[in-house]
Amino acid sequence: VQLQASGGGLVQAGGSLRLSCAASGHAFSNYAMGWFRQAPGKEREFVSTISWNGGITYYEDSVKGRFTVSRDNAKNTVYLRMNSLKPEDTAVYFCAARWGGTNYQPQSYNYWGQGTQVTVSS
Repeated sequence: VQLQASGGGLVQAGGSLRLSCAASGHAFSNYAMGWFRQAPGKEREFVSTISWNGGITYYEDSVKGRFTVSRDNAKNTVYLRMNSLKPEDTAVYFCAARWGGTNYQPQSYNYWGQGTQVTVSS
């Protein structure tokens, strides 16, 4: 599976962005998908994950109520809608795929996209 993340950019605090992650290859619907982010000088951290059919989702506490993960298996794409953005959300955002169920640990994911930069100005 190859993953291509897009949709990042520069936005003011309180604004919104929608990230997309397009997958190529077969059996996209067999994979749970995750979103992670990495700020300069920090470790990569979990943001959200979604099960193969979209029926199960999890969020990191700081994004709950602001971010929404979804997927469209017909389009081989997973999305991350980000509302009420804060400067502390600034990071490179990565999408990832893993065979099986949802998981918050980055080391459990098999495939990674290249990342898309999100910058939130105050």
